[in-house]
Amino acid sequence: MEDIIGTALLDYYNGNYSEDIITETNISEEDELPLPYLFRDFNEMPEIEQKALKFAKGKVLDVGCGAGGHALYLQEKGFDVLGIDTSEGAIEVCKLRGLKNAKHIDLLQLKNEKFDSILMLMNGTGIFQNLETTSKYLQHLKSLLHPKGQILIDSSDLQYMYDATEEGGILVPADRYYGELEFTMRYKEMESEPFEWLYLDEKLFEALCVENNLHFEVIERGENFDYLARIRPQRS
Repeated sequence: MEDIIGTALLDYYNGNYSEDIITETNISEEDELPLPYLFRDFNEMPEIEQKALKFAKGKVLDVGCGAGGHALYLQEKGFDVLGIDTSEGAIEVCKLRGLKNAKHIDLLQLKNEKFDSILMLMNGTGIFQNLETTSKYLQHLKSLLHPKGQILIDSSDLQYMYDATEEGGILVPADRYYGELEFTMRYKEMESEPFEWLYLDEKLFEALCVENNLHFEVIERGENFDYLARIRPQRS
Protein backbone atom coordinates (compact mmCIF):
# COMPACT_ATOMS: atom_id res chain seq x y z
CA MET A 1 0.00 0.00 0.00
CA GLU A 2 1.36 3.41 -0.96
CA ASP A 3 2.43 5.62 1.93
CA ILE A 4 0.09 8.52 1.18
CA ILE A 5 0.21 10.07 4.66
CA GLY A 6 4.00 9.77 4.84
CA THR A 7 4.53 11.25 1.38
CA ALA A 8 2.27 14.20 2.17
CA LEU A 9 3.87 14.85 5.57
CA LEU A 10 7.37 14.78 4.07
CA ASP A 11 6.29 17.15 1.31
CA TYR A 12 4.91 19.61 3.85
CA TYR A 13 7.93 19.33 6.14
CA ASN A 14 10.31 19.90 3.21
CA GLY A 15 8.43 22.99 2.00
CA ASN A 16 6.72 21.31 -0.96
CA TYR A 17 3.15 21.99 0.14
CA SER A 18 0.88 22.41 -2.86
CA GLU A 19 -2.28 20.43 -2.06
CA ASP A 20 -4.07 18.54 0.71
CA ILE A 21 -5.03 14.91 1.20
CA ILE A 22 -8.51 14.07 -0.09
CA THR A 23 -10.54 11.54 1.89
CA GLU A 24 -13.82 9.86 1.01
CA THR A 25 -16.00 7.30 2.79
CA ASN A 26 -18.84 5.02 1.79
CA ILE A 27 -21.31 7.36 3.58
CA SER A 28 -19.87 10.79 2.75
CA GLU A 29 -18.56 12.94 -0.07
CA GLU A 30 -14.93 13.90 -0.65
CA ASP A 31 -13.35 15.97 2.10
CA GLU A 32 -10.00 17.71 2.50
CA LEU A 33 -7.53 16.81 5.22
CA PRO A 34 -5.37 19.97 5.39
CA LEU A 35 -1.68 19.17 5.83
CA PRO A 36 -1.01 22.19 8.12
CA TYR A 37 -3.56 20.71 10.55
CA LEU A 38 -1.36 17.64 10.96
CA PHE A 39 1.44 19.93 12.20
CA ARG A 40 -0.70 21.87 14.70
CA ASP A 41 0.74 22.84 18.08
CA PHE A 42 -0.96 22.45 21.46
CA ASN A 43 -2.88 25.73 21.26
CA GLU A 44 -4.39 24.71 17.89
CA MET A 45 -5.53 21.28 19.08
CA PRO A 46 -9.17 20.51 19.89
CA GLU A 47 -10.02 20.49 23.61
CA ILE A 48 -10.32 16.71 23.56
CA GLU A 49 -6.69 16.34 22.47
CA GLN A 50 -5.52 18.95 24.97
CA LYS A 51 -7.34 17.10 27.75
CA ALA A 52 -5.75 13.78 26.73
CA LEU A 53 -2.27 15.32 26.86
CA LYS A 54 -3.00 16.82 30.29
CA PHE A 55 -4.07 13.39 31.56
CA ALA A 56 -0.93 11.65 30.28
CA LYS A 57 1.40 10.27 32.95
CA GLY A 58 4.57 8.21 33.18
CA LYS A 59 5.94 6.39 30.15
CA VAL A 60 3.76 7.16 27.11
CA LEU A 61 3.00 5.30 23.87
CA ASP A 62 1.52 7.45 21.07
CA VAL A 63 -0.21 5.10 18.62
CA GLY A 64 -0.59 6.45 15.07
CA CYS A 65 1.65 9.39 15.95
CA GLY A 66 1.53 10.98 12.47
CA ALA A 67 3.74 14.08 12.30
CA GLY A 68 4.43 13.76 16.02
CA GLY A 69 2.57 16.76 17.44
CA HIS A 70 1.24 15.01 20.54
CA ALA A 71 4.45 13.08 21.23
CA LEU A 72 6.67 16.13 20.77
CA TYR A 73 4.52 18.18 23.15
CA LEU A 74 4.87 15.52 25.86
CA GLN A 75 8.59 15.06 25.17
CA GLU A 76 9.07 18.79 25.71
CA LYS A 77 7.27 18.40 29.05
CA GLY A 78 9.84 15.79 30.08
CA PHE A 79 7.88 12.60 29.37
CA ASP A 80 9.46 9.40 28.07
CA VAL A 81 7.47 8.96 24.83
CA LEU A 82 7.50 6.34 22.08
CA GLY A 83 5.66 7.26 18.87
CA ILE A 84 4.63 4.46 16.51
CA ASP A 85 3.01 4.57 13.08
CA THR A 86 2.49 2.24 10.13
CA SER A 87 3.59 5.11 7.85
CA GLU A 88 7.33 5.09 7.24
CA GLY A 89 7.24 8.70 6.05
CA ALA A 90 5.43 9.81 9.20
CA ILE A 91 8.12 8.27 11.39
CA GLU A 92 10.81 9.96 9.29
CA VAL A 93 9.08 13.32 9.84
CA CYS A 94 8.81 12.67 13.60
CA LYS A 95 12.55 12.04 13.77
CA LEU A 96 13.31 15.11 11.66
CA ARG A 97 11.19 17.17 14.04
CA GLY A 98 13.18 15.93 17.02
CA LEU A 99 11.19 13.02 18.45
CA LYS A 100 13.80 10.85 20.16
CA ASN A 101 11.85 7.57 20.11
CA ALA A 102 9.84 6.81 16.98
CA LYS A 103 9.28 3.41 15.45
CA HIS A 104 7.77 2.23 12.14
CA ILE A 105 5.68 -0.66 13.44
CA ASP A 106 2.10 -1.91 13.54
CA LEU A 107 0.49 -1.73 17.00
CA LEU A 108 -0.14 -5.49 17.12
CA GLN A 109 3.57 -6.15 16.45
CA LEU A 110 4.70 -4.08 19.44
CA LYS A 111 5.43 -6.48 22.30
CA ASN A 112 7.41 -6.89 25.53
CA GLU A 113 6.99 -3.25 26.55
CA LYS A 114 4.88 -1.61 29.27
CA PHE A 115 3.46 1.89 29.40
CA ASP A 116 1.66 4.07 31.93
CA SER A 117 -0.33 5.91 29.26
CA ILE A 118 -1.31 4.93 25.72
CA LEU A 119 -2.56 7.75 23.47
CA MET A 120 -4.86 6.99 20.53
CA LEU A 121 -6.14 10.29 19.14
CA MET A 122 -7.81 11.64 15.99
CA ASN A 123 -10.46 8.91 16.20
CA GLY A 124 -8.22 6.36 17.85
CA THR A 125 -10.84 3.62 17.49
CA GLY A 126 -10.25 3.73 13.73
CA ILE A 127 -7.17 1.57 14.26
CA PHE A 128 -9.46 -1.27 15.43
CA GLN A 129 -10.80 -1.38 11.83
CA ASN A 130 -14.11 -3.09 12.63
CA LEU A 131 -16.17 -4.50 15.51
CA GLU A 132 -14.93 -8.04 14.95
CA THR A 133 -11.28 -7.19 15.63
CA THR A 134 -11.86 -4.67 18.44
CA SER A 135 -11.49 -7.19 21.30
CA LYS A 136 -8.18 -8.40 19.85
CA TYR A 137 -6.87 -4.83 19.90
CA LEU A 138 -8.20 -4.15 23.42
CA GLN A 139 -6.54 -7.28 24.76
CA HIS A 140 -3.27 -6.35 23.09
CA LEU A 141 -3.43 -2.79 24.45
CA LYS A 142 -4.07 -4.20 27.93
CA SER A 143 -0.92 -6.34 27.58
CA LEU A 144 1.08 -3.15 26.99
CA LEU A 145 -0.21 -1.40 30.13
CA HIS A 146 1.19 -1.30 33.63
CA PRO A 147 -1.45 -2.46 36.15
CA LYS A 148 -2.39 1.15 36.95
CA GLY A 149 -1.96 2.34 33.37
CA GLN A 150 -4.50 4.04 31.13
CA ILE A 151 -5.55 4.26 27.49
CA LEU A 152 -6.67 7.74 26.36
CA ILE A 153 -8.70 7.31 23.18
CA ASP A 154 -11.22 9.39 21.26
CA SER A 155 -14.05 8.55 18.88
CA SER A 156 -17.41 9.84 17.62
CA ASP A 157 -20.98 8.61 17.48
CA LEU A 158 -21.85 8.78 13.78
CA GLN A 159 -25.64 8.70 14.25
CA TYR A 160 -25.76 12.29 12.97
CA MET A 161 -24.48 11.11 9.57
CA TYR A 162 -27.63 9.07 8.93
CA ASP A 163 -31.21 10.04 8.10
CA ALA A 164 -33.71 10.07 10.95
CA THR A 165 -37.03 8.21 11.00
CA GLU A 166 -40.36 9.77 11.97
CA GLU A 167 -40.21 7.79 15.24
CA GLY A 168 -36.90 9.41 16.18
CA GLY A 169 -34.65 6.49 15.27
CA ILE A 170 -32.01 6.45 12.54
CA LEU A 171 -31.87 4.63 9.22
CA VAL A 172 -28.73 2.55 9.63
CA PRO A 173 -27.30 -0.21 7.40
CA ALA A 174 -28.77 -3.66 8.03
CA ASP A 175 -25.55 -5.50 7.18
CA ARG A 176 -23.09 -3.76 9.50
CA TYR A 177 -22.67 -1.50 12.55
CA TYR A 178 -23.23 2.11 11.50
CA GLY A 179 -19.79 3.19 12.74
CA GLU A 180 -17.95 0.76 10.45
CA LEU A 181 -16.78 2.84 7.48
CA GLU A 182 -14.73 2.25 4.37
CA PHE A 183 -12.23 5.02 3.60
CA THR A 184 -10.10 5.91 0.60
CA MET A 185 -7.37 8.57 0.46
CA ARG A 186 -5.95 10.48 -2.45
CA TYR A 187 -2.88 12.71 -2.66
CA LYS A 188 -1.45 14.07 -5.91
CA GLU A 189 -1.17 11.03 -8.22
CA MET A 190 -1.51 8.50 -5.40
CA GLU A 191 -4.72 6.75 -4.35
CA SER A 192 -5.16 4.20 -1.57
CA GLU A 193 -7.00 0.93 -1.66
CA PRO A 194 -10.22 1.11 0.42
CA PHE A 195 -9.53 0.49 4.12
CA GLU A 196 -11.73 -0.08 7.15
CA TRP A 197 -12.02 2.56 9.87
CA LEU A 198 -14.17 2.25 12.99
CA TYR A 199 -16.11 4.90 14.94
CA LEU A 200 -17.63 3.70 18.23
CA ASP A 201 -20.54 5.17 20.16
CA GLU A 202 -20.04 5.44 23.93
CA LYS A 203 -22.46 2.67 24.99
CA LEU A 204 -21.08 0.06 22.62
CA PHE A 205 -17.47 0.99 23.43
CA GLU A 206 -18.17 0.64 27.15
CA ALA A 207 -19.81 -2.78 26.60
CA LEU A 208 -16.78 -3.98 24.61
CA CYS A 209 -14.45 -2.79 27.38
CA VAL A 210 -16.46 -4.57 30.06
CA GLU A 211 -16.30 -7.78 27.99
CA ASN A 212 -12.52 -7.43 28.01
CA ASN A 213 -12.27 -6.71 31.74
CA LEU A 214 -11.51 -3.02 31.23
CA HIS A 215 -12.99 0.01 32.98
CA PHE A 216 -14.37 2.68 30.61
CA GLU A 217 -15.17 6.30 31.42
CA VAL A 218 -15.78 9.40 29.30
CA ILE A 219 -13.68 12.31 30.54
CA GLU A 220 -14.42 14.94 27.86
CA ARG A 221 -17.00 15.54 25.16
CA GLY A 222 -16.53 17.62 22.03
CA GLU A 223 -18.96 19.70 20.01
CA ASN A 224 -19.63 17.20 17.22
CA PHE A 225 -20.70 13.94 18.95
CA ASP A 226 -17.04 13.20 19.71
CA TYR A 227 -15.66 12.19 23.09
CA LEU A 228 -12.47 11.25 24.94
CA ALA A 229 -12.47 8.05 26.96
CA ARG A 230 -10.08 6.79 29.59
CA ILE A 231 -9.78 2.99 29.74
CA ARG A 232 -8.06 1.18 32.58
CA PRO A 233 -7.60 -2.44 33.65
CA GLN A 234 -10.29 -3.63 36.07
CA ARG A 235 -8.95 -4.04 39.57
CA SER A 236 -8.94 -7.71 40.54
